[in-house]
Amino acid sequence: MSRRYFLGRCTGVGLGAIALGVIDAAAAALVGQRTLAGLPGLPHFPPRAKQVIFLTQSGGPSQIELFDHKPGLEHWAGKELPESVRQGQRVTTMTANQKQLIMPSRTRFARFGECRATIGEWLPYLSEVVDDLCFVKSMVTDQINHAPAMTKFLTGHQLAGRPSIGGWTSYGLGSENRDLPDYLVLISRMQRPSDQPLYDHYWGSGFLPSRYQGVKLRNARDPVLYLRDPKGMPRHLRRGMLDGLGELNQFHLDETGDPEIATRIQQYEMAWQMQSSVPELSDLSDEPEEVFELYGPDSRRPGTYAANCILARRLVERGVRFVQLFHPDWDHHSRLKSWCTARCRDTDQASAALVKDLKRRGLLDETLVVWGGEFGRGVAGQGQWDSPEAGRDHHPRCFTVWLAGGGIKAGLTHGATDDFSFNVVEDPVHVRDLHATILHLLGIDHEQFTYRYQGLDFKLTGVEHARVVKPLLA
Repeated sequence: MSRRYFLGRCTGVGLGAIALGVIDAAAAALVGQRTLAGLPGLPHFPPRAKQVIFLTQSGGPSQIELFDHKPGLEHWAGKELPESVRQGQRVTTMTANQKQLIMPSRTRFARFGECRATIGEWLPYLSEVVDDLCFVKSMVTDQINHAPAMTKFLTGHQLAGRPSIGGWTSYGLGSENRDLPDYLVLISRMQRPSDQPLYDHYWGSGFLPSRYQGVKLRNARDPVLYLRDPKGMPRHLRRGMLDGLGELNQFHLDETGDPEIATRIQQYEMAWQMQSSVPELSDLSDEPEEVFELYGPDSRRPGTYAANCILARRLVERGVRFVQLFHPDWDHHSRLKSWCTARCRDTDQASAALVKDLKRRGLLDETLVVWGGEFGRGVAGQGQWDSPEAGRDHHPRCFTVWLAGGGIKAGLTHGATDDFSFNVVEDPVHVRDLHATILHLLGIDHEQFTYRYQGLDFKLTGVEHARVVKPLLA
């Protein structure tokens, strides 16, 4: 028996009864709202983007090989990183006991498009769409290890327990689709196991009601298990069972005022809707041949990054608010040239195809696409710098993300790093600035977007200074 129930129903204390009535009314409103809108008063101003596709590259892609061209590193090959550059900054325990010997980029660069953006040769397809992209080369984080850095990148705080950016978006804006969750997560099926686990809190709801957490679709032919009714169970019998469960749960909700029961009622109803919406979503047989040619040969295999990119486009077509793809195994402490090129082969064609596909369907203007990982890689070689086995260690002081569509200024390169791609020297963008900018594009003022928990008004961007990066806006 909860304290709220005891005070309201057993002791006759008026204040407890009043509080229970308020909670019950709010919970009842929540139950009925498989709503198109989110919170009252949101968005705060006209949004530039209606939905987000977040292409999360887990492990820390190397900006030195992919985006941040530093030709002067050839003159420093094998020499120790100057202390005037390092400035005593921390490295991980994996390289703390070796000399920081500089390893030049393992790839060649060229300029592409009217914007003349620099792209490494391992990303040939992305070079075709650079005029639709905005590169932020001055990203900064303050976490040097994977789990806290990815947690920070996705929730705004290095410790688990906060809502993810997708959860915040779902909470604030709701959905435009009654048959699918507001926030869906797709994880690539890899040919080898990744060293870095993907924790559920990366797409969790934290202290928000659990209905706002991301719903993970399996990287298999059946994205959601147990959607099909058992053999011999007609639909009307299933519907009657759910109605009975709903009545029992509603009775329990009326007694306790527990908002998680409201979530349970909604999730049963969502599962009922998903019995028809998910099979239709995941059936790509209605996609024309040229779509598979655009996204590449992997797009025919369920669970691949390319197939997930097609699903992401189909989801935003159906009004899903936030779609997040995870592609792991970017953590290249060794054999960087072999493993990084493999990850580029996995993702390059499909990422570029997604931008092209959204654009030709008229969806890019209202869909914000974000590509990036939790940090970058260091300029020093890990291991013997001139060996094919060499890799790069984690580096939080500068890395690159790109964005497209949804109110972003196309063909822009923002920020710059020093000659070693070690420190930001122009227009730093912290992770919390990126969060503030994404929310702004969705029509949300990050300073006013809060949730009260344990007596505090929490924000995605936290208590430290965060700003909307206005030069990124179209």
